[in-house]
Amino acid sequence: MTQAGTGLFAGLREAAGDDWRHYVEHPFVRGLGNGSLPEAAFRHYLVQDYLFLIQFARAYGLAAYKADTLAEIRAASDGLKALVEVEMDLHRAYCADWGIVEADLEAVEADGATLAYTAYVLERGLAGDLLDLRVALAPCVIGYGEIGARLGAEAAARGAGNPYGPWIEMYAGAEYQAFMRAEVAALDALAAGRGGSARFAQLAETFRTATRLEAAFWQAGLDAA
Repeated sequence: MTQAGTGLFAGLREAAGDDWRHYVEHPFVRGLGNGSLPEAAFRHYLVQDYLFLIQFARAYGLAAYKADTLAEIRAASDGLKALVEVEMDLHRAYCADWGIVEADLEAVEADGATLAYTAYVLERGLAGDLLDLRVALAPCVIGYGEIGARLGAEAAARGAGNPYGPWIEMYAGAEYQAFMRAEVAALDALAAGRGGSARFAQLAETFRTATRLEAAFWQAGLDAA
């Protein structure tokens, strides 16, 4: 069960234990922070993350279908619009800085780790309700904020010689940090309206599985280097 006063996400994070720590402190993440990550690993990640974002957009479309209120539909619609009209363009531009053009992004197929995580997220959304879907997405949406905040606070991450500095700044920046806090609050609100406390064991298993799949996403980058 969740601990009083901590909210759903805090309880899920605690329940995930070592799986969460392995995800947010993965060797891929440490390599981002100190600049030692092989560039081939990062390029693989960038391409696969582009493919993941496409499925992420589909998840927001599913969130609108699973919504119970107009406010929830609007929130899902806003998220979908931001992904398709803003985030994808930003990602393509960032990939171009690494020599990965749009044709490269469109030509590559999703690897096993990308397929596993995106299929799991969509399956949980289809089989469950909006809360199940958002919990499955939480390791990505909220986890990147935690990783960004930690790496951004490390002196090595801010060094001029770190090629991954712009990526770190993106997730450590005020805009994403505010988005992360809003997502935590939204998750807690959904839990309050959909019996999250009574369903905590099942939600924690969803969160733990999604966390492991996120860590596998990092590992796939390392394995490709």
